[in-house]
Amino acid sequence: MNMFDSASLIVVGTESAISQAKGGMGAPLAGTITSLESLREHLHWAIELEHSTIPPYLCALYSIEPGRNLEAVEVITSVVVEEMLHLMLAANLLNAVGGRPRLDIPQMLPGYPRPLPHSDRTFEISLFRFGPDAVETFLKIEQPSPTSGPPEGDSYETIGQFYESIKQGVRNLSVTLGEASVFCGDPARQVTDEHIYGGGGHIIAVNNLDSALAALEEVVEQGEGANHAQVWDGDSDVFHPERDQVAHYYRFLELKLGRRYRRGDTPRSGPTGDPISIDWNAVRLMRANPRTSDHAPGSPIRIAQDEFNHSYCSLLRSLEEAFNGVPQMLGAAIGAMYSLKAQAQTLMQMPTEDGLATAGPTFEYVAPDRRASRP
Repeated sequence: MNMFDSASLIVVGTESAISQAKGGMGAPLAGTITSLESLREHLHWAIELEHSTIPPYLCALYSIEPGRNLEAVEVITSVVVEEMLHLMLAANLLNAVGGRPRLDIPQMLPGYPRPLPHSDRTFEISLFRFGPDAVETFLKIEQPSPTSGPPEGDSYETIGQFYESIKQGVRNLSVTLGEASVFCGDPARQVTDEHIYGGGGHIIAVNNLDSALAALEEVVEQGEGANHAQVWDGDSDVFHPERDQVAHYYRFLELKLGRRYRRGDTPRSGPTGDPISIDWNAVRLMRANPRTSDHAPGSPIRIAQDEFNHSYCSLLRSLEEAFNGVPQMLGAAIGAMYSLKAQAQTLMQMPTEDGLATAGPTFEYVAPDRRASRP
């Protein structure tokens, strides 16, 4: 199975109107997109944002004991796949406006715990094993935007508000500069479904305003629901095609509440469908927020963690190459995901020195010149 997912946005009027919506008087809202360069900057932030959610989801997924909690495995797997889709959509958007996606950089892996990139820093994302703490973190990540929430290009409260600011910027620049000037990137750098994708939604090649808005809307609807007011994201469940798919936030809420949504349910009603069975104990006891510095150089755990980080950074390199004109590298990235799973699960079976937990992947950045010589 593949692993891929990206973004969405809107126009609200003049800068003074935006400022007043945030309580200011006259000054532009922080993070407002007013130039092609600032649009490219925000789309790179979108790539960082989408990537930042993947390590915590993978840790929870890989910590589940084989053959156990199958419904939770399906939920988390489907979200990881769609987060990778969002990552690809953000890369398509950045390429479409003449930017260059970069993933093999330290900013992608600054260490956990960490806030969502360029958010208001009201909470931090940690690397947890699957359990109530992990699910609560995922609900905070995917929290739907309030209906009255203004677009926020920086220090955003919700991911949806961040993408609304990008949508607003794309529309405004298309008016002031002209679509041809905004969408000036090389069409050959667009990643499409033919390059491998098998999750909910689909990859959108971006070449004009309409396709850009469609790509952004794909990201937001999968995260918080169609029209920002439904639990459904408009797709069919990947694992159960006869079911409608609920958005990420509501998938995690199903796990927390132990019940599925069914047709007719709303955000207010909550899920009223079939029960979901969760065994919170059928999980490997991975230490929260593992770090290589917790273990002596040359120790078995440290060697395994270093190997994982080498592999993960090589995956980022493959994705960067794929998004910069070599889409065939997506196949190598998919293969690397399977190898990473085995490496992570091996770590989660290695007891820590105190015997109270097991080790886990640390998702720390390794510079390219250090990847050649492995421990």
